[in-house]
Amino acid sequence: MIDITFKHLTYVHIPKMSCLFSTYPFGGIGIFEDFFGINFSINHVQNLGAAWGFLSSYTSFLFYLRIALIIGLAIYLIYFNKEKKQIFPLLLIVTGAFGNIIDMFVYGHVIDMFYFTFYEWSFPVFNCADIMISVGIFLLFLHSITSKKKEREKICKLKS
Repeated sequence: MIDITFKHLTYVHIPKMSCLFSTYPFGGIGIFEDFFGINFSINHVQNLGAAWGFLSSYTSFLFYLRIALIIGLAIYLIYFNKEKKQIFPLLLIVTGAFGNIIDMFVYGHVIDMFYFTFYEWSFPVFNCADIMISVGIFLLFLHSITSKKKEREKICKLKS
């Protein structure tokens, strides 16, 4: 719900990002500037591709790929997942992907709005759904590392 709300407010109230705007930065709304070298603003960016605009020339392909991935993850989550620790991260990924699919239906593109610069380095603009997907992937990665470590410890105890 937060993702949908942020995207709607961005779509309605913030002009599309452009270097032609003289307001900070590129027509966005500055939240903070030069906080230990970090700038943050809310901007309106139309993303036709995947993460960071990747494959933006293949919007139809990406649309169907996203739907297939959501369905595949949902089936895996419901019928095949045996580890309870994977449920929350997989739900984050599915929910985030679904949020971006909703954008494609409603706006014809994904709306990104969070814009950071770190010491003059511009980080790609992203949205709440992207955060959920990234956190879900990070948690799966973390779970994978910790479960392998526990498995190695168990094997070492058996050998000694």
